[in-house]
Amino acid sequence: MPHGLFATQPLERLRAAAGAEGGGLRRTLGPLNLTTLGIGAIVGTGIFVFTGMAAAQYAGPAVPLSMVIAAVACGFAGLCYAEMASAVPVAGSAYTYSYATLGELVAWIIGWDLVLEYAMGAATVAVGWSSTLGSLLALFGLTPPASLMNPPFIACTAAQVAQGMVTGCTQTGWHLTGALFNLPAALSILAITAILVVGIRESAGFNTTIVIIKVGVLALFVGFGFLYVNPANWHPFIPAHTGEFGGWSGILRGAGLMFFAYIGFDSVSTAAQEARNPQKDMPIAILGSLVICTILYVLVSTVLTGLASYRDLNVPSPVIMVVDSIKQFGWFRYAITVGAILGLGSTMLVMLLGQSRVLYAMSRDGLIPPWAGRVHPRFKTPWLSTLITGGAVALFAGLFPIQILGKLVNIGTLLAFVLVCLGVWILRRTRPDLERPFRTPLVPVVPMLGALACLGLMLTLGVDTWIRLVVWLVIGLVIYFRYGRHHSTPRMGGPGPQ
Repeated sequence: MPHGLFATQPLERLRAAAGAEGGGLRRTLGPLNLTTLGIGAIVGTGIFVFTGMAAAQYAGPAVPLSMVIAAVACGFAGLCYAEMASAVPVAGSAYTYSYATLGELVAWIIGWDLVLEYAMGAATVAVGWSSTLGSLLALFGLTPPASLMNPPFIACTAAQVAQGMVTGCTQTGWHLTGALFNLPAALSILAITAILVVGIRESAGFNTTIVIIKVGVLALFVGFGFLYVNPANWHPFIPAHTGEFGGWSGILRGAGLMFFAYIGFDSVSTAAQEARNPQKDMPIAILGSLVICTILYVLVSTVLTGLASYRDLNVPSPVIMVVDSIKQFGWFRYAITVGAILGLGSTMLVMLLGQSRVLYAMSRDGLIPPWAGRVHPRFKTPWLSTLITGGAVALFAGLFPIQILGKLVNIGTLLAFVLVCLGVWILRRTRPDLERPFRTPLVPVVPMLGALACLGLMLTLGVDTWIRLVVWLVIGLVIYFRYGRHHSTPRMGGPGPQ
């Protein structure tokens, strides 16, 4: 291997690069803002869309168990993220942590992987937002043209064809849908991009307000929904195993899909350089958002499968569909639909925020061109990376189906979590003297359990998803060896762009 590929970046240099003023970024976020950033990302498409998909395709009424398994895996990773965020309070999340522990090449791989995670995450949420908007318009008797509300492509698996779970899937493979472009999905991304360019304080305030609204709406859904559940819908709780569905294997597959629901907590760490007191507030926000959302997810999925048969939940907006189907819920349809639209909007905001901050960190280290690290002189945001990536994500959201986008997010996130868990263990051995305001308990047991749990969930994902990840990483390695390794500021001893 060429010399220096696995050289780590000194933690002192990383902290110095952030500086007292955040390396050009504005330190304005307190613990409430940071926690609601996590909740804003977690409570989104996972709860409004993928809950029904996981129940119908894999776990049946046992989808709450899938939620708990995914939450445990995230909990191990969350403890490791909390330690890293307190010890290395710098923008970049797992990319920066990997640079400090596993070396430049691994850092590049995980940074490139995070770009995929946040881009596909925002695109996935945008597709769910578009479907929810269609439900809202239907309440007012409006029917937008289907050709502008759906992607032009659909990808069908053998299980979907056999069980007729997805409309239009009559044979396996990629097919044209007859639609032109998912216009609302693309426009929603562009609108959120504009908000992010204006400033982190304004973005965080917008997100906090929306989080309060959507959590309140979901709490009402749980409270009133329990009054109308049909216990027969929960039997058998764990359906018989057939193919990819049912049994404990179905529950585990559901956990792999529902893992998407929890990825928001790691996006909190991308905003470390904009936190007022990152060493103290980052662990609170990461673990607090994860605990709050796990409780909410289990309650919502339990009520959802009690209100309707899991067989009927494989739709783009299962929560709204269930509310529409219950006569006594007529008054609540408008509230849950508006809450879903606002909630998905805040999720897109946090995903796009995380992506631009990872690109900012990679540019700071010279691994990608300087434009990604340029901070707007007035708004104090990495505006060029925000605009360019926002445009690219809007294009993906308009062209591709939600199933493909969601699987790419899952495998990318799981890989990041594996490396962060390993990084905590390595840093404990190489830098035992490092100040750690938060310490992961039971090291190395917790990091190893986190890495193994996330790796296990990766293995539940299909071969096609692995192939797409490998292709993306190969493209990234070509960019690294052609550009990044020759412009690395840590390797050349430079301070990085500010």
